[in-house]
Amino acid sequence: DDIAENMQWEYMDKAEKLFDKFNIKPVLGVIPNNNDPELLSYPKKDKDFWNKVRLWKSKGWEIGMHGNNHVYKTFCKKVDYLGHGGNTEFCGQPINDQLAKIKEGLKKFEEEQIEVRTFFAPNHTFDKNTLSALKECGIYDVLDGYGIMPYEENQIRYIPQLFYKIIKLPFGIQTIQIHLNYLKEKDFGEFEDFIKENNKKIINYDQAMLKINNNFFYTFIRILTKKILQTKRLKINRI
Repeated sequence: DDIAENMQWEYMDKAEKLFDKFNIKPVLGVIPNNNDPELLSYPKKDKDFWNKVRLWKSKGWEIGMHGNNHVYKTFCKKVDYLGHGGNTEFCGQPINDQLAKIKEGLKKFEEEQIEVRTFFAPNHTFDKNTLSALKECGIYDVLDGYGIMPYEENQIRYIPQLFYKIIKLPFGIQTIQIHLNYLKEKDFGEFEDFIKENNKKIINYDQAMLKINNNFFYTFIRILTKKILQTKRLKINRI
């Protein structure tokens, strides 16, 4: 997550070597036009960033669009599609404004000759207007949502993203969000150990999308996990 010209490149370089060693093809959430003041405070790539992104793409890594500029414009109170609430780049804004943002981000990728087909919003906050704008721009995959299997809803395909840290579920398919910018040496060591122990169970983006399942059991689990996680977040926010 938060892949941009300014980031913790020490850990990104270590992660790249780790992924290559075990032939893992991650999804990278690239910010096309990063203007986030916090992220801009991190070290800048000493060589051309977009050449690096093209190199990752050539390895078969999935390049996802992580918002446009990663600047939180408003605060939403649980009116977003997933019911997270919080700071948002997209949620609550008119569809034309959101469409302009997404087109601006896609234009940058097009200029850099990088094809993208998946999107996930900063802070997980997006709404129905975001989804309509994505579909108008030809993006039908979202790396977010609830449940333990990829699913399809209103013409959008979702790969659930439940946790901010390494948690291994006994069954199902999930993505784990890794913020390299926030890691310490101990955190990266735990991440490295997880990869070493579980690399044979890690699949790529295309393999995950082939597992889309909307049957009754997984739909029920999706609804259940949504209620549990939203209740948990509500309790945390009250503390």
